[in-house]
Amino acid sequence: MDHLPDGARLRSDSTSSSASQSSRSKALLRQRLSQLMTCIEDMSSDDEAGEEVSRTLDEAFQLCGHFVPTDAFRLHIVTWNVATAEPPEDVISLLQLDVQTSTDLYVIGLQEVNAAPMRFISDLLAEDSWSHLFMDTLAPKGFVKVTSVRMQGLLLLVFAKHVHLPYIRNIQTTYTRTGIFGYWGNKGAVSVRFSFYGHMMCLLNCHLAAHITNALQRVDEFEYILETQDFDIFDTPHVLDHKVVFWFGDLNFRIDDHGLHFVRSSINSGRFNLLWSKDQLITMKKNEPFLQEFEEGPLNFKPTYKFDHKSDTYDTSGKKRKPAWTDRILWRIKPLPSEEEEDDDVDDKASTSTDNMQDEYPFLVTQNAYTSDMSYGVSDHKPVVANFTLELRKCFNMPLVHVSPEGVWSADQNAFLTYVVQEDFMSSTWDWIGLYKVGFKHTSDYETFVWVREDELPEVNEVIQRSVDKEKIPLLGGEYVLGYYSTNMNSIIGISENFQILESKRGVMADPIPEDINGISK
Repeated sequence: MDHLPDGARLRSDSTSSSASQSSRSKALLRQRLSQLMTCIEDMSSDDEAGEEVSRTLDEAFQLCGHFVPTDAFRLHIVTWNVATAEPPEDVISLLQLDVQTSTDLYVIGLQEVNAAPMRFISDLLAEDSWSHLFMDTLAPKGFVKVTSVRMQGLLLLVFAKHVHLPYIRNIQTTYTRTGIFGYWGNKGAVSVRFSFYGHMMCLLNCHLAAHITNALQRVDEFEYILETQDFDIFDTPHVLDHKVVFWFGDLNFRIDDHGLHFVRSSINSGRFNLLWSKDQLITMKKNEPFLQEFEEGPLNFKPTYKFDHKSDTYDTSGKKRKPAWTDRILWRIKPLPSEEEEDDDVDDKASTSTDNMQDEYPFLVTQNAYTSDMSYGVSDHKPVVANFTLELRKCFNMPLVHVSPEGVWSADQNAFLTYVVQEDFMSSTWDWIGLYKVGFKHTSDYETFVWVREDELPEVNEVIQRSVDKEKIPLLGGEYVLGYYSTNMNSIIGISENFQILESKRGVMADPIPEDINGISK
């Protein structure tokens, strides 16, 4: 039996090491040096000139070499067609919580979540069972659900460590129907976009048309999704405007030509490479330039469709469908502009394009693992997981708002907090500050909240105090944080350090029942 060696980690970035990238860097270097000479001629003060010369030289020298980002974050993506099944007992293995090194972001894309009419209505009133399971599993580990979006059976969940919450901004979601000529949401896409430390990211969970004969229709549907999905963000109104896009889901691409016996024989012998040349997505990429911009790791795992229920055995029903890699995870780094486009920018001294930002703030994506988890059998699909390292240079490292508790907190007296806007942003009198127990599940999982000052918007660096009624403070106390929620950015943009709320004398006298919130006992 031939064994394939473990593939090297796949790496892509928003800066290229090619000769064309080198020439573009030299053009920008000439621009920086020209600015340097202008500084020397124009500055009247030697101190001012020296400071400006030093800064401009630093920028120029950065462009001479390949800048290595200073911060690295781990991203874990799951895609799974759950075939209307109820969740398994746990998802520890799926999230690799038992083996994986520290993760910063979890992204879970599900397809065919039970969307029967009565079930769908009940899920609108309360979180669905899959969301509950992931929140209950991740909250005790310090992860908060940042956002979610659902369209019938398509569900996309995004979780982050709570320390990252102030740096995940401008969250927006959207969806596109492609089922029944675009009128039904059993097929299509749901997406989330946000800024992560200033870098624009988009996550796209798709469920495309089924059946082996519909490969072209799947490509057309994906192209339609990319063309029609838009966001109310001036510099990234469309999916492909984002610096990095992760595309995943039940893409439904099949294996052409090969017969069932050959496919199963290749799988059983571990020679997956014999099937790659007939994988529809791989072959379609050769003819579709927009697909070629998306990267994917090698398919060094068993095809994830179709299995007998609660089994590792491929379909034994009368249809005996050929196994296929229907469930995929790909990514795209926004290409740099052509040399001609960049030369035009260099000639225009007033130009401050986002493409220059790609040079100054590169974004590197390294895929560490790409595999399936065969241990789950609730569906006829096996889940697919991918681990990535995101290396980037932070565009900022200070929260927009600093919020902190003041003095002693207990339910025996009113408590006070202060907040300070540290950088101007589109604040609103509808913003609020929530009191969260450590281990909270999502932004609405607060114990209580107070509105920000409503008579006038804050000035930068102005210290503003708000009070919290003692009747709203938990009697039993515990460890808590305060979070400032921006209604315009749809996210927490400031979070306090952990602090202790003391147990109330009233709570002791009332002989309270032991608390158990989010899996964390008092």
